[in-house]
Amino acid sequence: MDDKTGIDDADMAQALSARAGDLRAFAGLVRRHQDRMFGFLLRMLGTRDEAMDLTQDSFLKAWKALPDWRPEARFTTWLFQIARNAALDLLRHRQRIEFVSLDADPSHDIVEDYTPSPEKQFSDRQRISLLQRAIDTLPVDQREILLLRELEDMSYAELALILGINEGTVKSRLARARAAALTNFRHYAGESPDD
Repeated sequence: MDDKTGIDDADMAQALSARAGDLRAFAGLVRRHQDRMFGFLLRMLGTRDEAMDLTQDSFLKAWKALPDWRPEARFTTWLFQIARNAALDLLRHRQRIEFVSLDADPSHDIVEDYTPSPEKQFSDRQRISLLQRAIDTLPVDQREILLLRELEDMSYAELALILGINEGTVKSRLARARAAALTNFRHYAGESPDD
């Protein structure tokens, strides 16, 4: 059994208990998923306060909507659909797209045990900054599908459920989002499209 299956089984058991009114079981689900949901909402919204508020609101909505949850759906997919919808509602309310920092730290990507030169560190930070800017300037629908797939590691099937589209559409939207991010990155890096 892989880690994801173990989490799914634990989620299922706790979600069914919570659905029957067990507040402790729901608290366990909150503890398990709050950091991941907060990170997703922070990248979507750009402000810690809004992400914290929306994380709490999303869990409250989930608690109230548990009787409507269908156990054949993964709990996390259902939960992220609630969070996504809340984020989109807030973004629509703002009536503008917020540019979001991914709070990336280049040291997380360093696997080997060495200290890169100051020039390499600067170059890495600069590329990460350009990548953040490239993603931040994507339209919300492209940014969300890219974040959910690449940072939250959601499957095409999960994305289809969350976004309410079929898997083929997920794949084409994701391809367009990746292409747009690459185009933006090259633009901000001063590269020509043919480079």
